[in-house]
Amino acid sequence: MRTSGWMKRQPWFWPAKLFLKRISGKELWLRREVDFDLRQRDSWKYISELLDSDAIVYSVGVGDLIDFDLGLIDDHNVTVHAFDPTPFARDWVEQQALPDRFVFHPWAAAGADGTLRLYRRVSERGKRSAVMWTADEAAGDVGDFIDAPAYTIETVMRKLGHERVDLLKIDVEGAEYEILASLRRDGALPRQLLVEFHHRFPGIGKRRTLESIANLRDLGYSISGISETGREVSFVLD
Repeated sequence: MRTSGWMKRQPWFWPAKLFLKRISGKELWLRREVDFDLRQRDSWKYISELLDSDAIVYSVGVGDLIDFDLGLIDDHNVTVHAFDPTPFARDWVEQQALPDRFVFHPWAAAGADGTLRLYRRVSERGKRSAVMWTADEAAGDVGDFIDAPAYTIETVMRKLGHERVDLLKIDVEGAEYEILASLRRDGALPRQLLVEFHHRFPGIGKRRTLESIANLRDLGYSISGISETGREVSFVLD
């Protein structure tokens, strides 16, 4: 049964849904660990006081959703470097009238330099996505794939001449775990890190997300915000 739009607009709906998913074991019991004033755009929460016009923002995974990126540009006059190697994203971005401070790169972020095989995403109901691609074979169509140029965040910073990243947003349909592992290995640590975790995918599971969060804590990160769904988690480097 589909949930009505009216119900989704009620203030109790998302907290109640997240609570039920947590007690059923589908979502993680996470909580905020530091107290900052947060600003929300789309599903993402971030600390606005840590951004100014000199901030460097990386947005990994575009698809056709750039409201967050454009909001940062409008609110903080930052330059957003956006990354997505998929054919749909490249074509879609080319058709948009975008500000100069939105800079698109047709690359994938990954745990190692080279190529990354991405499969067309297939939903639990068997519907093939026109937009989303995943590195998780179990969540994609293994017969429909692309091999994309891929770089670690450290390599991307070197290619673009950046010595730091102030905010890194990662929404990459299951490839986030390798990216996070490379941050730990290479020491390319952004001040703010916003991640959508995909432990709901059949080939991943909650344990992998918990391990990634534990590794981030070891690096000095704390959870600064959690989305209504519980999947988008914001971290700040102490």
